[in-house]
Amino acid sequence: MCGVAGIFAYREAAAPVDANELLRMRESMRRRGPDGEGLWLSDAGRAGFAHRRLAIIDLSDAAAQPMASADGRYRIAFNGEIYNHRELKRELQAAGCRFRTESDTEVLLQLYAAQGEAMLPRLRGMYAFAVWDERERRLFLARDPFGIKPLYYADNGGTLRFASQVKALLAGGGVQATPDAAGWAGFYIWGAVPEPLTTCEQVKALPAGAWLVLAREKSPAIGFHCSLADEIGRAAVAPKVDAPDGEDLRRALEESVQAHLVADVPVGMFLSAGVDSALVARLAARANPGLRSITLGFEEFRGGPRDETGAAEALAAELGTRHSTRWIGRQEFDSAREAFIDAMDQPSIDGLNTYLVSKVAAQAGMKVALSGLGGDEFFGGYPSFRQVPALARALAWSARVPALGRMFRAATAAAFRGGGAPKYAGLLEYGTSVAGAYLLRRAVYMPWELARIMGSDAAAEGLRRLGPEAAPRIFPDDVPDGRATSWAQVCALEACRYMRNMLLRDADWAGMAHGLEIRVPLVDTGVFRCVARGVAAGRPFLKQDLLKISNPRASAVPRKRGFSVPMRSWLGGGRDTGGGEGSRRWALQVAGLLGADVPAEVA
Repeated sequence: MCGVAGIFAYREAAAPVDANELLRMRESMRRRGPDGEGLWLSDAGRAGFAHRRLAIIDLSDAAAQPMASADGRYRIAFNGEIYNHRELKRELQAAGCRFRTESDTEVLLQLYAAQGEAMLPRLRGMYAFAVWDERERRLFLARDPFGIKPLYYADNGGTLRFASQVKALLAGGGVQATPDAAGWAGFYIWGAVPEPLTTCEQVKALPAGAWLVLAREKSPAIGFHCSLADEIGRAAVAPKVDAPDGEDLRRALEESVQAHLVADVPVGMFLSAGVDSALVARLAARANPGLRSITLGFEEFRGGPRDETGAAEALAAELGTRHSTRWIGRQEFDSAREAFIDAMDQPSIDGLNTYLVSKVAAQAGMKVALSGLGGDEFFGGYPSFRQVPALARALAWSARVPALGRMFRAATAAAFRGGGAPKYAGLLEYGTSVAGAYLLRRAVYMPWELARIMGSDAAAEGLRRLGPEAAPRIFPDDVPDGRATSWAQVCALEACRYMRNMLLRDADWAGMAHGLEIRVPLVDTGVFRCVARGVAAGRPFLKQDLLKISNPRASAVPRKRGFSVPMRSWLGGGRDTGGGEGSRRWALQVAGLLGADVPAEVA
C-alpha cells in the first residue's frame, strides 16, 4: 500500500516535467507511505513518477519504487497488493523470466512486459498502477475491478497528471482547485462523490476496472477490463446454470482469506459482532494462529443494543485471537476532528469509524488489518434488498399517471421539509423503480433541496452535469434493468455505488492516514465469481449462507446494526437514535470544513 504520482507532458508544446511539482505531490502523501520514497524522470524530461512506500511485501530496498525493468524499457509506480503474485511469478519463471526481488511489484512489471493490458483479468488483488514504456513513449494506467485502490488524473490537453489522491494533484501546483458543481451535488445527494466525478473540476477518477493509455501527441484512451455492474446484470439475465453450493462458497472464501494473509509483516483484524467480520476472523484465525484483533467501543453505546464489544470479545476468546478493545467518546472525536478532515481526500459522511479504528490499530502496532467490508453488498445484508423492491412494487401504479410524482412533490415538499422528512415528498416521483427507490433509501439530501445548500445556479448546473448519477441506471443498455431480478439490481447498486464510492474509498484514505493497509477478503474476484454464479442460477447467496460457514450452530442472522458512530450526540443533537438527521448535519459540517460555501441558515 502506497502513494503514487506522475506527470506525462504528451504534447510537444507542453512544458517538460517539473521535478519539484512531483516532489510536492509525493510529499503530500507521506502518511500513505512512511517507509520509503522514490522519484524518477525520463531522460527526455517528458515523463516522471513519484512514490511513497508502505512496505508490506519484500521489505528490502531492492523492492523500492519507481521500479525499472532489467532492460530499462519499463518503469512502474504501484499502489496495492497482488495476492496471486507468487503463482504468476512461477509461471513467468517457467517462461524464462528472472527476478531480482520477492516483491509483487516486480511480478506486475514483468507480467506487463510479457502480456500488456491483457494481463489485467489475471490479477487477484487491489491495485492502481502506472507503467511507462520508454521505447513507445507510452503511459498505461490501470485500476482494480472493485475500486479498492483510488487513482485520479487531470488532463489539460497537453499534460496528464495522476495521483492516489486529489489533494496530491492540487499540492503539486499544476492543477487548479476550481470546485465542480456536479461533484458537490453528488456528495450532497449520496454522501460521497460518485465516480468519475470529484469535487475539483479539473480532476476525474479513473473508473474502477478501467485502464487508460496515452502516447505522445495522442489523446487519452480509456477502456474497461471489468465492470461489476455488467457482470451482475448479465449473470441475472443469462440462461440458468447449475447453482453453486455451500462448499463452493466455503472454498472461495477460504482461498480469499488465505490469499489476503500473504505479507512480510503481521496481519491483524478489525473485529465487530457482525456476521461478515466473524466469518473473516474465523477463517483467518484458523490459517494464522495468534491473529491479533481489535474492537472499537463507543462510550455513548456502552451497555446498550448498539454496543458490539461484548460479542466481539466473546468471539475473540473462542477463536484464541490476541484481542484488545478500545473505548472512544466525544472528547476523542473533538480532538480528532481537525486531523480527520485534513486526512479526508474527497468528502464523505462516513469514514470516521474507519479512521478511529485505524488509528487505534496503528497505535497497537498493526500495519495490515483485515475487514469484513463487502459482505452486505454481495450477500444481501442490507434492509435495502427487501425494502427497495417492495417500495418499487407498491408504487409502480403511480408511474402510469404522467407528472403525478412531480406534482405531489411540488405540493408537499415545503410541508415535509418542516417535518424533517423531505424524502416523503419524492415517494411518487422516485419510488416507482428500483433505482429511484434506492435513491430514496440512500440519499442524504434530495435533488430539489440542493438549491438551498448550493444556490440555485450551482445546483441547476450540478444536477444537469450529474445527469443520470442523480437517479442512475443500474446496468448497461444491453441489459434492461427490468429483466434482472430485483435482488441483482440492488446488489449492483450497493456494490457499485455505496461500497465503491463511500466504503472502499473511505477505507483507503482513513487507513492510509495512519500508515495502515486495510484488506477486504470479501471483495475479491474469486468470491465475486462465486456470487455471480449464484445470481446466474437464480439462487443468490445470502447472509444465512455466510452464517452457516461462520457459525453452523447459529439459527438466524442477527439484525443488521452496522459499524456506526454516535454522530448525533457528538454533534450536539441529543441522544443518538441511528436516524438520518445526524448524517444531514454532518454532511454540511464536512462540506464547510473542506471549504464549500454552505449558507449559515442551512448549516
